Amino acid sequence: MHRYSRRNFIRCATLPAWAPLGMPLRAQEAYPGRPVTVVVPFPPGGVADAVGRPVAEAMGRYLQQPMVIENKGGAGGGIGMAQVARARPDGYTLLMALSSVVVLPEADRVMRRTPMFELNQLVPIARFTADPTVLVVRADSPWKSYGEFAAYAKSAPGKLTFGSSGNYGTMHVPMEQWKAATGSYLLHVPYTGAGPAVVALLAGQIDALSTGPSSVVQQVKAGRLRALAHWGEGRLAVLPEVPSLRELGVPIAYSQWSGLFAPAGTPPETLARLGEAARFAAQDARAGQALAAAGSVFQFQDAAEFGRFVQSDAQAMARVVQRIGKVE
Repeated sequence: MHRYSRRNFIRCATLPAWAPLGMPLRAQEAYPGRPVTVVVPFPPGGVADAVGRPVAEAMGRYLQQPMVIENKGGAGGGIGMAQVARARPDGYTLLMALSSVVVLPEADRVMRRTPMFELNQLVPIARFTADPTVLVVRADSPWKSYGEFAAYAKSAPGKLTFGSSGNYGTMHVPMEQWKAATGSYLLHVPYTGAGPAVVALLAGQIDALSTGPSSVVQQVKAGRLRALAHWGEGRLAVLPEVPSLRELGVPIAYSQWSGLFAPAGTPPETLARLGEAARFAAQDARAGQALAAAGSVFQFQDAAEFGRFVQSDAQAMARVVQRIGKVE
């Protein structure tokens, strides 16, 4: 007969009922133990996608697990954002959001709808970029300068159209700021993301749009689009010949930032590990080169700094959304 020591008896008695005898006891699996999904709440081709892919690749190398991009467009990014807000807070479903994440809950309230998600359902991990949006038209359009475009918009109310990634999104809000500041009226045509909106502009379906440089800089350099102005301070390194609206006498600014979020309730040790990987990505030469090729640079903020930034931006954008009011 086999003899059990007291130690072995206690060991087997404390195993779960389903555990086979002789199974070795293991510590809790270190995070991450399997691939991590990063939801980009827009179709491919936009700013979140251009930032998310090199960042996810670099973070995956640091974590030694794949970070898999999942494009989930719709409702100006709201569908993908809400998906992550409701996801299990285990660190395996993350969100690469743009600044519209702080706008959409307030926009739903302005529209008298139940918000698809609330900002407190998401925890900031890191900010990666913060680029001003750029006003672009087709290169074969009749407007060779910002002054010509602005004069035509003012003289022909409702004749010009502009595209966006959806109502109250990061391409819609800056154009509404511009309309209010200049007393102009353009027709808004929402799409499911920056990628489809840029395609529509190139195809002649709309006249203009405002988006992050990474969505359009290659088209500008290839001579298919013309950049007229941007919503930042000073000049942009990637488009140094393009003036800011403030230079042109229009006192407005807007930054289209990108950042990584996790569902609220994610364990602190998991958030800390993701924060380490995010910092690694922001310092990674390969990721930096990919971002530079897309027309952007890292402007990293860690979780604490990014959290304060998000709260401040949410308050400022709530006032902008309230001024825009209900959009049909």
